[in-house]
Amino acid sequence: MRLRGIRRSKNVEVRGGGRRAGKAGGMGIVGVIAVLAIGYFTGIDVSSLLQSGSAPQTQQSTRVSETDDRMTQFSAQVLATTEDVWGQIFPQQLDRQYNPPKLVVFSNVTQSPCGGANGATGPFYCPADEKAYLDTAFFATLDQRMGAGGDFAAAYVIAHEVAHHVQNELGILPKVNAARQRATETEANALTVRLELMADCLSGIWAANVKGLMEKGDLQEALNAARKIGDDHLQRQAGRVPQPHTFTHGTSEQRARWFARGFETGRVGECDTFAAARL
Repeated sequence: MRLRGIRRSKNVEVRGGGRRAGKAGGMGIVGVIAVLAIGYFTGIDVSSLLQSGSAPQTQQSTRVSETDDRMTQFSAQVLATTEDVWGQIFPQQLDRQYNPPKLVVFSNVTQSPCGGANGATGPFYCPADEKAYLDTAFFATLDQRMGAGGDFAAAYVIAHEVAHHVQNELGILPKVNAARQRATETEANALTVRLELMADCLSGIWAANVKGLMEKGDLQEALNAARKIGDDHLQRQAGRVPQPHTFTHGTSEQRARWFARGFETGRVGECDTFAAARL
């Protein structure tokens, strides 16, 4: 992704944090992701689940280091592209103004109104403070442990969290969260899948509007990342038979297809997964 000369967003908050010693309850990264999927849309701090069965963990204060500075700059530039894209699409397609979110870049551990966050959680969006949270170490996890490397794959992840803010701006996120509270667990999971696939589609719209910054292979990096974080793929990687009723983000095929739909159409109206008969 060509970001030379692209401005850095001013809506970035850099935080220090704490460093956790030891492993998260003996779980691998896939198990960690599966547990933390519970917390993304419930506002529950699931750190106790991650620590269950492990030795007491210590925390040591740390700041986003100079080593992380490159990824912080990258994140700020990608965030700026989302501000430009949605700042144009909102008045053009939705007849309203866009209010961008803040991006909290942290190292290892931080807190949000939606609960605690650490390097294992992956990026997430908290509607309570309208901020997206990102540990700079996550990009290495995405590449080395999940097989979804590349700068555009990392940019897609940021764009996906911003897409949840777009949903919040449009009033979709609070309606879905309210519906989840009234639903059974299986029904709530199904609603969350539709929410996630919509965010993938909206991410595709962002990608369609930054084509001039894309390099050869960038689109495939994003599609590969979407596949690598599909629920069926993650469950297989964890040695389990995929259980569709437990899915919260959609299958690999669905995630890649909805991203491609947004990329190909560029229209917000084409991303209405709640009106779709087939996901």
